[in-house]
Amino acid sequence: MKTASMAASLLIPLCLCILLLRGASAVSDQQEAGRRDSCDRIDRRIRALEPTRRVDSEAGHTELYDDRDGQLPCAGVAAARITIQRNGLLLPSYSNSPRLAYIVHGRGIVGVVIPGCPETYQETSSSSSQEQEDDERRRRGRRGDEERRRSSEGEEEEEEETSRRSFEQSIRDEHQRITTVRQGDVVAIPAGAPFWVHNDGDSPLVAISVHDVSNSANQLDQTSRRFRLAGGQARSEGRQRYGEGESSESETERGGEESYNILSGFDTELLAESMRVSPDIARKLQGRSDKRGNIVRVRRGGLRMLRPATERVTDEEMMRGANAAAAAGNGIDEAVCLMKLRENVADPMKADLYTPNGGRITVLNSQKLPVLKLIKMSVNRGVMRRNAILAPHWNINAHAAVYATSGSARLQVVSSEGRRVFDGELRRGQMVVVPQSFAVAGRAGDEGFAWVSFQTSDGAMNAPVVGKSSALRGMPADVLANAFGVSREEARMVKFGRGQELAIFSPKSGAAARRRRSPGHRDDGVLAAPA
Repeated sequence: MKTASMAASLLIPLCLCILLLRGASAVSDQQEAGRRDSCDRIDRRIRALEPTRRVDSEAGHTELYDDRDGQLPCAGVAAARITIQRNGLLLPSYSNSPRLAYIVHGRGIVGVVIPGCPETYQETSSSSSQEQEDDERRRRGRRGDEERRRSSEGEEEEEEETSRRSFEQSIRDEHQRITTVRQGDVVAIPAGAPFWVHNDGDSPLVAISVHDVSNSANQLDQTSRRFRLAGGQARSEGRQRYGEGESSESETERGGEESYNILSGFDTELLAESMRVSPDIARKLQGRSDKRGNIVRVRRGGLRMLRPATERVTDEEMMRGANAAAAAGNGIDEAVCLMKLRENVADPMKADLYTPNGGRITVLNSQKLPVLKLIKMSVNRGVMRRNAILAPHWNINAHAAVYATSGSARLQVVSSEGRRVFDGELRRGQMVVVPQSFAVAGRAGDEGFAWVSFQTSDGAMNAPVVGKSSALRGMPADVLANAFGVSREEARMVKFGRGQELAIFSPKSGAAARRRRSPGHRDDGVLAAPA
């Protein structure tokens, strides 16, 4: 009887585990089935995407890219364009998925808080360090005298409160590192890391943000959820559904419904006690009566924060951050706390591929920006001159969400069946997804073309069809002659027709001459139009 009881007690937890695993597997299978369905649809047609839903705030707005034919869900990404007006502040929030943001226009300040990392920017009171040491010595002396007289629990609590106030008086403020950003910068934001953005420039700050919702860091469904730490009500306008019914904003912001920050969901008294503030302050934090939205205007006088003369991590800051992280004992590697989160890809001198009459491409992967190893995404930025040709190629190990930052281009995307699933113009502000292994080629318009491509691998690679280091260049001429049914001489023309050009090809000589005579032409490899 005792043996049977023990067997039953062991079987119950085992059965529960099996049920939980089956449930989790079922959810995963449903998500995978939905993604397969989306990818099946893009085998038939791809289109250029425009923002279809907008969330307005006091000092800016967020535009969401909808997808009715499955492009973004197939690639496992969600996209949004954020505009912050002058002196606007994008309120702190975090997401269930990592993201990369490209600064299309303007400049500002970004703060990304890595949970578990120390606050290495610290502002103390105006007194000298010697005075602080003397004050601390006197406080210790008084504490020793008081401890000898202390006999009640109430006195201990009073001492604790005195010590806390003394600390607050000596530390005016402290926070983690902040980063200045400008046009052409790429910023990496890990999943679950709160961040905020302030526009301290003279013009609107515009950024295109792409979330990798298929990343392993996201344990929810393939929806990018935004968890706001501050702010009041937010309302959305435009079409209600995203893809098959999911939105790239939080669930409660769909279809114009009201949403609030996460603190508003807690009991006010519990929140007040946990923060050691009054209930009135707690109610302000919950923001139930705040109508400003997600982007607010900073009060007159601007933001006060600690900003070093240079953004390079000094030896002193490195040691302070390393020592603080080690002392915290929270398992956070100090290298993560001090990891660089920003890199500029607009500088022509940083180009990885360059064709004088064609254009340039800059690659940003985890070898250049190690934090991308955690994000598991990368970025390519390209600039093409008027009528230049984007060489036919395919992405080997990643999907690509291509966003046009200026100009226009006619792109063609071809599926595994040889079907042209996209053949159209991609204009400034539009986005198109190029799935893994689908072939793509294009030609820049009369104003040239500039783009940024968000890729779902930190080491994304592509394979050109023709040109230097291409698939056809790597095959013997006789193999090409027999494969295409052409002469050996024609096969050599196919192999070497583009000479040493790679990735971006120059247009025909007539088109190049016309471009050189055009008033907007510049010979520095940069578009005359803003990129």
